Amino acid sequence: MKSSKILTAIVAIASIARTQAQIDAPLPSYKKSSGISGTLNSIGSDTMNNLMTFWAEEFKKFYPNVKIQVEGKGSSTAPPALIAQTAQLGPMSRQMKDIEIDQFENSFGYKPAVFRVAIDAIAIYVNLDNPLRRLTMKQVDAIFSSTRRGGGLYDISLWGQLGLGGIWSHRTISLYGRNSASGTYGYFKEHALFKGDFKSAVKEQPGSGSVVHAITQDRDAIGYAGIGYITSGVRALSLKINGAGEPVELSAQTALSGEYPLSRFLYIYVNKKSNESPDPLVREFLKFILSKEGQQMVVKDGYMPLPGKIVEEELAKLK
Repeated sequence: MKSSKILTAIVAIASIARTQAQIDAPLPSYKKSSGISGTLNSIGSDTMNNLMTFWAEEFKKFYPNVKIQVEGKGSSTAPPALIAQTAQLGPMSRQMKDIEIDQFENSFGYKPAVFRVAIDAIAIYVNLDNPLRRLTMKQVDAIFSSTRRGGGLYDISLWGQLGLGGIWSHRTISLYGRNSASGTYGYFKEHALFKGDFKSAVKEQPGSGSVVHAITQDRDAIGYAGIGYITSGVRALSLKINGAGEPVELSAQTALSGEYPLSRFLYIYVNKKSNESPDPLVREFLKFILSKEGQQMVVKDGYMPLPGKIVEEELAKLK
């Protein structure tokens, strides 16, 4: 998915600690249904782990007897869990790969259903003490990638190569990122490294929170993670697509407009035929996520809510 596909206007405000957006006024409020019970298992994205937990906690206020278990070890764990039927919900911070869809279809005879549930943007973080404010995408590639498919003429390994002087000029850049099971890893590899290879020096972390925590502790650090994990100990850099124009600051507005180059949808995959409604418990959970209350949880967790038009499109899949 390319960020240029996210072209819906929505009123947005940026805060120091989190990027937030307002809820579209037309979003429906959730209405409780009768006869809903059972257990839901969610296995997938680490980026969405907190968000899935928020949704689960709020959903249980409507249905106290429903049990929901959330496990977030990476988007790559979602397709196998759906195929093995150990989970009804497969949250992913990237779209399924063709091979994953093929494996699912080989097991069930139809493709998995996918729902867009929120909008995220991958931020490039540095330690708060670092004076750097912006990067070009070519520089991002030359910092993190060994292949430099973005057009960089030389490897970037020192802060001085990015224009920092004084005590920073000869300091070595310390790299942090996600592991290969992560959808964020895959998205960053495709869109920031131009499908190139990561440097072996990147310290892979098991979760987005771990990446941000490491950058907070390491003054020479730079890394990437979803905007929902920003803290007061790091700074999100403005990014510039190579060529003319000014660097773009990450906000809900720039992510939604496509100006910020690393914006993306967050997804939940489920096992259902395209012409059938899912299990009632799964259906109600998805309806809740796509309601005004559910999208308020998106804002609470620092991500960006879906515009009303997209919510209508996703709700139509449940009918």
